[in-house]
Amino acid sequence: MVGAIDVATNTVETAEEVANTLRKALQFVDADKLYPSTNCGMTPLSRSVARGKLEALSAGAASCVKN
Repeated sequence: MVGAIDVATNTVETAEEVANTLRKALQFVDADKLYPSTNCGMTPLSRSVARGKLEALSAGAASCVKN
């Protein structure tokens, strides 16, 4: 698991920031073993911030997938 989302801030990451973090991790682990995730639980975040962060996580992970 790679914590590509920082839950200690309300700043929503961009998909590109997430993708960059995941690409760095892919230097050390095979893609089929990489699980993009947050770096902790999102309970302290508002629903809108949490949703934005999860959307960035999803988009960033999708941009790393090779077709």
